[in-house]
Amino acid sequence: MIWESWEAFWAMGGYGLYVWGSYAVVLICIVVEILLARAGQRESVQTARELSEQETAHDATS
Repeated sequence: MIWESWEAFWAMGGYGLYVWGSYAVVLICIVVEILLARAGQRESVQTARELSEQETAHDATS
């Protein structure tokens, strides 16, 4: 589509709030998903370290 102005582009023929709102919701979901994935990875690495330390301590006492 050809827009007459930036204002017309942002308005999207009267559907701008829906269009840009949808983009905002998707962007927020992607950012939250990335943050949750990083937190989960950190937690998994920490759990693996703790289990490894427990196993090493158990092997040392046996």
